[in-house]
Amino acid sequence: MSIKFNVVEKPQPGVVGGGVKKWYASVKTDGEVSIDNLTKEIEKFSALSEADIRGVIIALENVIVNEIVNGKIVRLDKLGSFYPSLSSEGSATEADFNVSLIKAAKMNYRPGTRINDALKTAKFKKVK
Repeated sequence: MSIKFNVVEKPQPGVVGGGVKKWYASVKTDGEVSIDNLTKEIEKFSALSEADIRGVIIALENVIVNEIVNGKIVRLDKLGSFYPSLSSEGSATEADFNVSLIKAAKMNYRPGTRINDALKTAKFKKVK
């Protein structure tokens, strides 16, 4: 398999009127994989039942959510890490900063070595 992509023209960031436009690769996704699909695939490599696998996936989601909102980094070995980050307005001094300046909390994902290694060897195919 390969990662499909198309080419899109994009303006120069931060330049009024777009500046010099260039062409860039953009991933052309090839569908989605749901929990049902993942469950069926995992079942092929496991002695667990579909219900057990689904239960573990849902429980993992619940645990990750709980830990992230408590400011923890969730490390899943070769799968990668989930960690919280914040977006905020700035203040002139540290003393002037207050919680009302926080605009949003986000969850970030950093892939593990196995996923990064797989992406390094990915093949690409241009599509229209």
